[in-house]
Amino acid sequence: MDRHDFIACYAGVYEHSPWVAQHVAAFAADIDDSGRLAELMADCVDNAATEQQLKLIRAHPDLAGKAQIAGDLTEDSTEEQASAGLDQCSKVEYERFQALNDAYKEKFGFPFVMAVRRSNRAEILEAFSARLKNDYDTEFETALVEIHKIARLRLDAIGSGP
Repeated sequence: MDRHDFIACYAGVYEHSPWVAQHVAAFAADIDDSGRLAELMADCVDNAATEQQLKLIRAHPDLAGKAQIAGDLTEDSTEEQASAGLDQCSKVEYERFQALNDAYKEKFGFPFVMAVRRSNRAEILEAFSARLKNDYDTEFETALVEIHKIARLRLDAIGSGP
């Protein structure tokens, strides 16, 4: 696949961060193994400047947040959050998510990121509460690990190309 097609296919693997696909397109366009592609894309992110990584983390929406309610999530994020039942929160659960989102962003300066596919609301809320106890560096690294998990799941869903 040529560079243009590669970028078009994989630009959304990392949330609102087509730069990842753009950076790996030159040497990954002929790779048809989603595992190898995931490694190359993760390596690109891991070797990016800290500011670029922070921008990537901040590109992720709050879980069960206002963007979800307003219908402003990407198609992938909408599907991922729905798979965990985040589109079916009770009023109490929604308020709990809002409080945790606010507390987390106030403490760390970026949104809580978790690969929620194959999780449920209770597991996510538990992880949210536990991770709020972490320090900044731990959460920064955890966010990147979770982002790589999300990307891997998205790559697996895409398969070997368009």
